[in-house]
Amino acid sequence: MQRRRLLSLFSPLSLLGVGLAGTMGLAGCEGKQPFQSIDLTDAKYARGFEMPDFDGQTRRLQDFRGKLVVVFFGFTQCPDVCPTAMTQLVEVKRQLGADGDKLQAVFVTVDPERDTPEVLKAYMANFDPSFVGLRGTPEQLAQVAQEFKVYYKKVEGKTPGAYTMDHSAASFIYDTQGRLRLYLRPGAGPQVLLGDLRLLLKER
Repeated sequence: MQRRRLLSLFSPLSLLGVGLAGTMGLAGCEGKQPFQSIDLTDAKYARGFEMPDFDGQTRRLQDFRGKLVVVFFGFTQCPDVCPTAMTQLVEVKRQLGADGDKLQAVFVTVDPERDTPEVLKAYMANFDPSFVGLRGTPEQLAQVAQEFKVYYKKVEGKTPGAYTMDHSAASFIYDTQGRLRLYLRPGAGPQVLLGDLRLLLKER
């Protein structure tokens, strides 16, 4: 298995700051169950995206209004973290039961060179046909990555033409109104995501 370096979205200090901000934001809400993920409510970044999907249709965050949207950046040849994140979303959707249709997964490839529309479509179908894969030009990807403050970098392999991708491995969660709410840490596990999504669904 290829060894890959996956970098966190935030430095430890900035991550701590975001976590404290989320905790402070909940301090005045007596009786309200806190989220287990990092609360990003009112953050001034990751406010949306505009990028073609694997069918060439331009997708925007507002297209999924009424659903909980989970955005993840990865690539189809990722050996472990990406398929684990997608499998987790499949399991969480199943456990949501009747509310499963209110969950929309959006996968943004950081490797448009190899992730052709056909490859990306087949990859997403392996998990759930409702999951959407986005593939933009290098310029579009750079713009969206900047908006989300995510990291990605091509890393050359040992043989000519072989490479892997370093990338941020967290998920961004939006409520049914299309507002950024949560940052799910890599490896948090399906029960953390499930619990937080249920809390969001209870909001009015």
